[in-house]
Amino acid sequence: MTHGDISRAAPAAPRITGGSAGEIADAVRGLVERGELRPGDPLPPVRALAAQLGVNRNTAVAAYRQLAQAGLVVAHGRGGTRVAGGPPLAQEGYAATELRDVGAANPDPALLPRLEPALARLAPRPVLYGEGVIDPGLEAWAREWLAPEVPDPMRLTITNGAFDAIERLLAQALTRDDAVALEDPCYLATIRTARLAGYRPIPVPVDAEGMTVAGLRRALAEGARAVVCTPRAQNPTGAGLSEARASALREVLADHPYVLVIEDDHYSLLSRRPYRSMIGPDHRRWALVRSVSKFLGPDMSLAVVASDPHTAERLGLRLSPGTTWVSHLLQRLAHALLSDPATREAIEHAGAHYAARNAAFAARLREEGIEVAPGDGLSLWVPVGAPARDVAERLREHGWLARTGDEFSLAGEGPSRHLRLTVHHLDAAEAERLAADLAASGRALPDDRR
Repeated sequence: MTHGDISRAAPAAPRITGGSAGEIADAVRGLVERGELRPGDPLPPVRALAAQLGVNRNTAVAAYRQLAQAGLVVAHGRGGTRVAGGPPLAQEGYAATELRDVGAANPDPALLPRLEPALARLAPRPVLYGEGVIDPGLEAWAREWLAPEVPDPMRLTITNGAFDAIERLLAQALTRDDAVALEDPCYLATIRTARLAGYRPIPVPVDAEGMTVAGLRRALAEGARAVVCTPRAQNPTGAGLSEARASALREVLADHPYVLVIEDDHYSLLSRRPYRSMIGPDHRRWALVRSVSKFLGPDMSLAVVASDPHTAERLGLRLSPGTTWVSHLLQRLAHALLSDPATREAIEHAGAHYAARNAAFAARLREEGIEVAPGDGLSLWVPVGAPARDVAERLREHGWLARTGDEFSLAGEGPSRHLRLTVHHLDAAEAERLAADLAASGRALPDDRR
């Protein structure tokens, strides 16, 4: 075999060639375009590819990163890297279906603030290349909002939503195959971010008080270089950090001050619980991300990031004016809304509405013999006492579309026995019918499926 060539065991298998990252990536791209590599086909492990091509491991890593950024391959952690285009990763949002969707986790459009009054008040001003990334008015407001919650010194950055922030934060701290500690069960967008970038997710179990101490300690022992945590309204479980749990997590992290800790406080102004942080006062690499999507609307794709100066500087390099900056018009609109007392009152009303609807549905489920602790957030994490996929299939027969816990699982240890249900948009009759159908769906399963 010549330098720069590698063959798979089967004689007719396609060959990957190249001596540089660009050459290797081009070779794989060519194999995909010619159909010699098909969607779902595995690529060689990085170490094996590097050894057999006679190149440095970092060269193979860089080649796979180029392919992942181009959307040609998808990393599956220990499952290796495969050609993209196989079964799609689950995503949030409405499904195209005639069924009644109780899995979308969307805010209620009727509870989102009207934009017209704020738009009418905006003073038009051209923004040119070279201006600051964050608009001065929003920066001043956000500093008052975030400064009391985080260590000092603190810097602010603006991004195109929470997961733009998380993706960029991880990219400035990690390289392909680096380990990142993620909650299990985990938010779908976080799973996608880690897999598409080629990071190695380490699942950290979540209980009623949030990320577990033993799970975080184990992830750090396995080499996690970053941690992504939801301090409240954890999606999908609705869990939030208790003060005792947050304190214990800070103690664990005290021995790892340079591990990047990202807190995704996506529910912030809607939450019924106080913000409790696992970021200690002396931690060196950290970021608190707060988006406006849940209370101003998903189309208001904007998040404010508070972080340590080093992280802020590296994040800012990825947000230079051009295609990556956040529209100042959007920033001014968000500032106009968030600084308006009537809008803040409406947001408070919406948070109370979601909490009341979830609590009422949990009470209905208890009447049906299903014990649910209504957490914080837009949805409920419902134990169904049987494989969730079986129960969800029965619900489909009753006209409901639900999310199973399997979609949110990182560890994948057996079938999930939970559904994530979004019920705040149901009227009383619909909620009563869903509760009854859910109970009936569980009872209808054969004994060997419970």
